[in-house]
Amino acid sequence: MTTPSPAGASASPSGEPRTVAVRVPATSANLGPGFDTLGLALSVYDELTVTALPAGELDIEVTGAGAEDVPRDGSHLVIRAMAYAYEACGRRMPGVRLRAHNVIPHGRGMGSSGAAVVAGLLSAKGLLAGDVELGPDTLLRLATELEGHPDNVAPALFGGLTIAWLDESGPQHKKLIVHRGVAPLVLVPEFTMSTSLARSLQPLQVPREDAVFNVSRSALLIAALTQSPELMLAATEDKLHQSYRAQAMPETDRLVRALRAEGFAAVVSGAGPSVLVLADGPGGRLQAADIAARATDTPWEPLMLAVDVKGGTVRDHTEGST
Repeated sequence: MTTPSPAGASASPSGEPRTVAVRVPATSANLGPGFDTLGLALSVYDELTVTALPAGELDIEVTGAGAEDVPRDGSHLVIRAMAYAYEACGRRMPGVRLRAHNVIPHGRGMGSSGAAVVAGLLSAKGLLAGDVELGPDTLLRLATELEGHPDNVAPALFGGLTIAWLDESGPQHKKLIVHRGVAPLVLVPEFTMSTSLARSLQPLQVPREDAVFNVSRSALLIAALTQSPELMLAATEDKLHQSYRAQAMPETDRLVRALRAEGFAAVVSGAGPSVLVLADGPGGRLQAADIAARATDTPWEPLMLAVDVKGGTVRDHTEGST
């Protein structure tokens, strides 16, 4: 029996430095009433390859969305998440060659930071394969500790529609399959929104009737997304967070109101400023995109998407591996 190296299983069976390929979807959290609980994985992906190098070496290249803004040192969120996983496993972090191509827009409410956290954890999972097994419960726990809440990282890890919650054992999740009649559209503006700023605008307490309102809508939304898409407009009503955040992104609020007035289930995507429309088919998405082109002075890039059902993936990409 071979004793694992202090840095974990960073070499492939062929003896080459291990390289893993990781793919992580964008996500939209909250979905209207499901604040900090509901999340949906979407068919926009960040892709990266990570190669284990001798300890202390770091080589980072980033292309695509936000490439000009992300660091090229150990503070890069993917590297930080990898280091967090290695520390949790009691293994020494190897050096890393990271090649990342980002497609998920940064600061737009599509889960870019959650995707980076998940990408880092999955990279560690792949490099540690054969030494330490990072199971789904551990990945969700580590991702939630890093991100602060599980609503984005759960769908990024597992795909589909996820319900996430915390109990005495830590973060938990339930994955659900979305009705095939649901057609997501994300309308992405040029401006960004800080998640921390968005969260700071919410009150610590809300009226009892508002809490009851959101409980009813959240329950209804599960039924709408899995069984009865015709209920999505009513099911996406919210009184807990969107109205409080509207002052920080008036164009987003204006577009959500315009779309809902025309019968579309439109909500703020995550912390914003993008708008998620849960349409009832491709034709509905086109109509909603047309409304967005006329409703405000802000240009909105329409992303016609599908629900991602796989979540984040990792595979051995080492040359000569089997």
